[in-house]
Amino acid sequence: MLTRMLALLAAALTCACGGRDEASTGFPTGRWVDLTHEFARDTVYWPTADGFKLRVDFKGVTDKGYFYASNSYQASEHGGTHIDAPFHFADGKKTVEEIPVERLVGEAGVIDVSAQAHQDPDYRVTQQDLTDWEAEHGRLPAIVLINTGFHKYWPDRKRYMGTDERGPEAVKKLHFPGLHHEAAQWLVEHRDVRAVGLDTPSIDYGQSTEFKTHRILFEKNIPAFENVANLDALPATGAWVIALPMKIRNGTGGPLRIVALVPE
Repeated sequence: MLTRMLALLAAALTCACGGRDEASTGFPTGRWVDLTHEFARDTVYWPTADGFKLRVDFKGVTDKGYFYASNSYQASEHGGTHIDAPFHFADGKKTVEEIPVERLVGEAGVIDVSAQAHQDPDYRVTQQDLTDWEAEHGRLPAIVLINTGFHKYWPDRKRYMGTDERGPEAVKKLHFPGLHHEAAQWLVEHRDVRAVGLDTPSIDYGQSTEFKTHRILFEKNIPAFENVANLDALPATGAWVIALPMKIRNGTGGPLRIVALVPE
């Protein structure tokens, strides 16, 4: 399945670049959706993490007469659209560079709990939400994405996270939805899930102090995608996701470029 999917994606990219038409590839016409927030000064990071900093090293005309530009950047692993590697909360489990590509690509099921999250910013996606989705759409695919609707608040930290304060004390004031640890336990026990992602700063809800959902998923080497953008642009089923992080050796997480192909 993965080999066929990669072949189809390669064909789609060839079509997008004008190499071959649909008839010759057999790949249906589709649209690409960027699920990644830009990294910039206003990118949302955890209250205790250093934010994104971009320094211009050179921008202008060199002494040889040609234009040249180069920057340096600095940031925490855990901010903006990023991946949490299992090692982040599970000793001995995979770091960023060890995560197999097979876990980072696949068909996505998008679970929309935006109505519930609008009513309750501390909403946690339940097992019932997962089974209700399956009753309508069939068995959950390899990648589970949760649309809480909170991506619409980006980068307003107060609306997105519940507070715009910084430092350890600010963590107590975080309010945003997440995945209930009992639902995470059901996923690892009953479904073959490669990765889980959502459009909030953490796979655990904002008021979590024990981060049980992280621990349950990561113990099974299931990574998490956090601060995902534009999930309301994806259908409940049928989209194919590619989520490729910066390959940081011994990384607990890292910036993620995640996109989806929605066949027509």
